[in-house]
Amino acid sequence: MPFTDKRPFSWLLQQFQLQPGKPAILNGFRSLLILGVPIGIGIITGNAAASAIATMAAWFVGMVNVDGTYRQQLTAMIAATIAVTTVFLIASLVSGHLWLAVPTTFIVIFIAGLAGLFGNVASSVSLVTSIMFVIALAKFATFTNFSTLVQHCALCLAGGTWTTILSLGTWVMRPQAPVMEGVAKCYVSLSKLIDLTRESVLNPQDQQEWSEQFLQAYDTAIQNLTSARSVWTAMWTVKKGANQQGQNLLVLIEDANQIANSIVALTELLAIASKHQLFFQLHREILQVMEQLAIALKIISKAIAQGKNSVHLGDLDRNVEALQHQWQVLRSHVLKTTYPQTDDYSHLIHLRKITSSLVNLAGQIHTDAEIITDLRQGKQRRLVQEDIPPQPGLMCWQIMELLRNNLTFDSVIFRHALRLALMTTLAEFLASVLQLPRGYWITLTALVALKPNFGGTYQTTVQRVIGTILGGIIGIVLVVLVKNQIAIALCLLLLVFIAMSVRPLSYSIFTILLTPAIILLLSLISAGGWQVGILRIVDSLAGGFLALVGSYFLFPRWERQQLPTQLEKTIRANLAYFQQVIANYLEPQHNALAMINSLRHQAALENVNATAAAQRLFSEPRHIQGEIEPVMTLILYIRGFFGSVTTLAEHLQEFSGGYQLIELQQLTNAMIQVLEDLANSLQKGQPPQPFPALNEYLEVIHNQIENLHTARLSQIRINPHTSTSTLQAVREQTPLSIELERIVNEIKVIHCVINRMQDSLNP
Repeated sequence: MPFTDKRPFSWLLQQFQLQPGKPAILNGFRSLLILGVPIGIGIITGNAAASAIATMAAWFVGMVNVDGTYRQQLTAMIAATIAVTTVFLIASLVSGHLWLAVPTTFIVIFIAGLAGLFGNVASSVSLVTSIMFVIALAKFATFTNFSTLVQHCALCLAGGTWTTILSLGTWVMRPQAPVMEGVAKCYVSLSKLIDLTRESVLNPQDQQEWSEQFLQAYDTAIQNLTSARSVWTAMWTVKKGANQQGQNLLVLIEDANQIANSIVALTELLAIASKHQLFFQLHREILQVMEQLAIALKIISKAIAQGKNSVHLGDLDRNVEALQHQWQVLRSHVLKTTYPQTDDYSHLIHLRKITSSLVNLAGQIHTDAEIITDLRQGKQRRLVQEDIPPQPGLMCWQIMELLRNNLTFDSVIFRHALRLALMTTLAEFLASVLQLPRGYWITLTALVALKPNFGGTYQTTVQRVIGTILGGIIGIVLVVLVKNQIAIALCLLLLVFIAMSVRPLSYSIFTILLTPAIILLLSLISAGGWQVGILRIVDSLAGGFLALVGSYFLFPRWERQQLPTQLEKTIRANLAYFQQVIANYLEPQHNALAMINSLRHQAALENVNATAAAQRLFSEPRHIQGEIEPVMTLILYIRGFFGSVTTLAEHLQEFSGGYQLIELQQLTNAMIQVLEDLANSLQKGQPPQPFPALNEYLEVIHNQIENLHTARLSQIRINPHTSTSTLQAVREQTPLSIELERIVNEIKVIHCVINRMQDSLNP
């Protein structure tokens, strides 16, 4: 779980760190075309000032952030084009009349703030619409006569239409690119996950830092899988069923999900095995296989994204063979050279489990490589038995009901929309009354910086203010040194290209580059010189101050108050997952895989939500946070519990149910009762019930496992190669007993932490 470093210098450096990934070079070139055409037309025709309206509209429509199919992106761009033109018209009609402009600003921004109810796409469209309204109200929209108004609205509409047409032209060449890119991201995140698992074996000393990195990487993998499923569903729901290529992509998505589960289980197995000396006799071979697995996953990702026909995995195969050979050598040495104790035999069984897990992972990757070949060659392959269900759209009455249900102070979105409208309107009012030069920059900063929570507002404000100061200095230097209009336009386009390329990687660097671009744009239309840079810096400081004041004082809902509810949901989701997995150990079911996968996915999402809630808590003022160490510990052990349950779920593939542990049902029933009580205690704000004596059940199970190992060793002394029911029971029950002990310890810590943290979260 990536908790933020609070040391001032380290924290400042974190604001400018690049996120994992590559620069969006294509987005940079696309932005060049989006802006270059209207700017060029304006310069050629001598109407640079008028073309600025089309340029702004084109830019804002191009900045609509939509992760989905091209059809969804097209819909969002059309909606944004209509919206920015509409608010431009409204701004034109009310500009110059303060008594009209102030209430209109409140209404427009409040409605835009409520758009968050309908998802990220609506939020993105509403943000660019709000920005266009503020700029139009202050800069472009001065109503003189009807013909000028129509001309300006037409320019606005033309700018948005140009962006949409340009994007549509690039989309038709690769209609399935969003799905391919989404699936490729899944395999990149899996490569990172297996790399971190290997790192835990190489450097076992700093487990806390490693755990934070691993959990962050796993969350990224889950988010990528969710996004890929969503894009796949949106694309093939429209087509009323997937073709063979769509089926193959869906198989790759579900295989990525299975690989993620296997990696989590492998991590658990390695954490247990690495404490025994036998592990180091397979240490080198295990590391080599994991290294090749990470490389193979990267190759598969690149093959999906770039359309390669074949994937070569020869190095992986050779390392897997070396591991299997070394495992056989180790087994023969332990069983023949010495007469091992049951403890040694238990660890030998565990190493066998690790070896088979790595072999199965390599086999899964081979299957995916074959699917990629079939994907490119159009060959038919096995069909997915259960398609991902389509996501139903909202009906008109559902939209109205959703709005009605959220028009209350209990709604986070309502609070945010009201806060955003009030602070934006206040900034607009002050800028107008005080007649501040370019005062709308204060309004824009407050509009962009304000987030639904204080932590998000604080981070965005700091990033924007620092970025604006540095970018303003760059802009001032450029305006002073560059006088030629063509040179200014070239510098503007270059800055936009770099800014849009790094936008997915760093908001701070994006802001640094965007600020001089805006200064140059205003210089291009003869709207100011180097003084514009000074004004932008000062206005950004003022707007950031207003955003922080509004976030702190206006209807705050601190994460400390909401965290118990999220933790309760997280525990219940993980409990449901555990119950389904254990039910299959008590009474094996043949068709339970779909339910287990569904509950696992829900638990993983709730774990991500709990981690995000904790991050928001840690970014709030210290006097409001309360004690944060219990929260960190609790989430860490809930995630550990999830990993242990996932290991049990993966082990079900080898479980026949022919042999049962005596106290398994009593133990698991008691564990379920403890978890239910912990969720109830968070819901009611009360201490949990005393922890039951689960160790008594574990002791009975351990004795039973010891007897199995003793019986099997006796059989080995007579005939080491005979496969018996005892051997089957040993292989099935040994991993089960080990994970049950880990789960009991994890629940014990969770119980202890919740008992401690009630006073912190519920003063």
